[in-house]
Amino acid sequence: MADHAQASGHAHVEHPTWSTYWKVALFLTIITVVEVWAYYIPSVVNSRFFVPALLIMSAVKFFTVVYYYMHLKYDHKIFRALFTGPLTIAALTLIGLLFLFSKIAIKIGLLNS
Repeated sequence: MADHAQASGHAHVEHPTWSTYWKVALFLTIITVVEVWAYYIPSVVNSRFFVPALLIMSAVKFFTVVYYYMHLKYDHKIFRALFTGPLTIAALTLIGLLFLFSKIAIKIGLLNS
C-alpha cells in the first residue's frame, strides 16, 4: 500500500487518534457549558456582549467540528479552499447585511441607537 501511495505521488496523511477525538469533544463540551452558564446569569444576558459572545463561541464550535470531525484538517488543500472560500464570502455578506439592516432599523425607529 505504501508503494501505491508513493507511485501515485500521494503522501499518506495520518488520521486523528482516539486521543484527538476526546480532546476535541472535551473542548466542545467546555464551550457548550460556558454558553449555557452565560444564559442563566441575568447580568450577562443583559450585557451588550452576550449575543456577540454566543455567536463567536458558536462559530468556534462549528469550525472545530468541521476541522476535526469532518476531517477538513486532513483533506487536500483544494478541498479546504473550496469549503472555506465560499463560507467566508457568505459570512462576510451576512455580516454586511446585518450592519445594513441595523442602520435602517435604527433610522425608522425599530431599534434604539
